[in-house]
Amino acid sequence: MSLVPDPAWPTLVLAVVMLADAAMSVHPPRFIRDFLDGVAFPRHWWWVLVVVKLMAAGGLALGLVVPGIGLAANAGVVCYFLTAAVAHLRARFLRREFWLNCLGMLALSMLVLVASYLR
Repeated sequence: MSLVPDPAWPTLVLAVVMLADAAMSVHPPRFIRDFLDGVAFPRHWWWVLVVVKLMAAGGLALGLVVPGIGLAANAGVVCYFLTAAVAHLRARFLRREFWLNCLGMLALSMLVLVASYLR
């Protein structure tokens, strides 16, 4: 296991994706609103998701130069999407958004964790 990503590019890609996700979550388009409403996530808590995603992107980027930070941030992103998957399963909201967005991001974050830190 490495405390600095090697190769670094997958971690950078995940950081950019998380930053884009945070930007879209500021004024969520319909598919994100449907996603959050589908799991009954309270609207007055939606701002927390923006903060979490920004912190994840920052931690991933900082982890490119500070040992351990990126690994912790990447593990946090995996936990975030695992939690989202559980929320979808509990709410029985298993539409296309679950399979593409939620599980796709979980797969991406797990792939980056393995490729950059655990090989």
